[in-house]
Amino acid sequence: MTPAPRSGSGRNTPRGGGRSAGGPAGGKGFGRGSKPSSNRTGGPRSASGLKPGEDRANGYRPVSPEAARPEKFKSDAVKAFGDSKPSGARTGAPKTGGAPKSGAKSGAGKFGGPQAGQRKSGDRAFRNERFGQNLGPVRRSATRRPAKPVISEQHNPEGIRLQKVMASAGVASRRVCEEMIAEGRVEVDGQVVTELGVRVDPATVAIHVDGMRLQLDESQKYYVFNKPRGVISTMEDPEGRPCISDFLKATSKNERLFHVGRLDNETEGLLLLTNDGELTNRLTHPSYEVPKTYLVQVRGPMGQGVGAQMREGIELEDGFAKVDSFKLVDSTPGHLLVEVILHSGRNRIVRRLFDAVGHPVERLVRTQIGPIRLGDQRQGSIRVLGRGEVGHLLASVGL
Repeated sequence: MTPAPRSGSGRNTPRGGGRSAGGPAGGKGFGRGSKPSSNRTGGPRSASGLKPGEDRANGYRPVSPEAARPEKFKSDAVKAFGDSKPSGARTGAPKTGGAPKSGAKSGAGKFGGPQAGQRKSGDRAFRNERFGQNLGPVRRSATRRPAKPVISEQHNPEGIRLQKVMASAGVASRRVCEEMIAEGRVEVDGQVVTELGVRVDPATVAIHVDGMRLQLDESQKYYVFNKPRGVISTMEDPEGRPCISDFLKATSKNERLFHVGRLDNETEGLLLLTNDGELTNRLTHPSYEVPKTYLVQVRGPMGQGVGAQMREGIELEDGFAKVDSFKLVDSTPGHLLVEVILHSGRNRIVRRLFDAVGHPVERLVRTQIGPIRLGDQRQGSIRVLGRGEVGHLLASVGL
């Protein structure tokens, strides 16, 4: 009796086997009329149904519960204080092309689609922005719309059409920019403009869209640096210690950048880098009261009333100081993780406040300055701020 041919060696295949051309590389194919072992059409079979090595050949690998949670859903505390990973390693589960969550509108993702509370056109400024985080519209009092269209006092017959300036700044297409102007969402030098015939000189006017300032000077640069521990907050160090310039790309080293504020040698987290001198002055000036958010790890337990004491204020050697917000984020045996928000920029202010209440800081990470968040940015990396983020940052200090 002639033995049955092996799978793929002839036209016929044994029962339950598939044609080799139709199955995944290195795995068993599905026979005609058969169904995959998974409930989902085309889904992978369980690991127990594969021979050793087949799961790797088919591109499947087990995912741990920690990796199954997407990075974007992790809290800032988990991102800042999570287990360290090798430089450049990707975290979180791989993205899939599955259907959107129930109730989600098609196209209403992070970088496109209508947003809640949008106006008539439903188009968000900088919706096609490649870089940065979507911070939404600037939160501020609603601008009164004029009774009838007006021509801005800054109208310059020799200038450029307003909608063309907006489109060149990456706000949206020229047609959408025209709709934004007609809807009263655009201001020129603080005046709402609804007339499409306005021409402006981009070098001399301030344009806001939905409260966000457009940065029309392409020479201005804005970066976010996630400073590791042990790096000095200077562009150059005569003693040869690691400093900010060591992390800049070769193309950026020729730019004259300022670091906004300072972080001491042992403190990690967000540093803004820019060559915009006016923005730097306003972000560091105490009169603008730009809030800064920190995650602080201290030894526990912590007695009652410490948070209230820090919110009410503590007398330090250089004067009175307090936090704007104090919140317990997490606790483990012998350790506490606290989030504090304050607008003071005095030297080592967070460490000195916690020393004053008897809880010296073990680890300190700055996660936010004004509207700019660190998010899941890898330590030691520098990223470009998106135009929407720059608009929020400028608006937060009245620019």
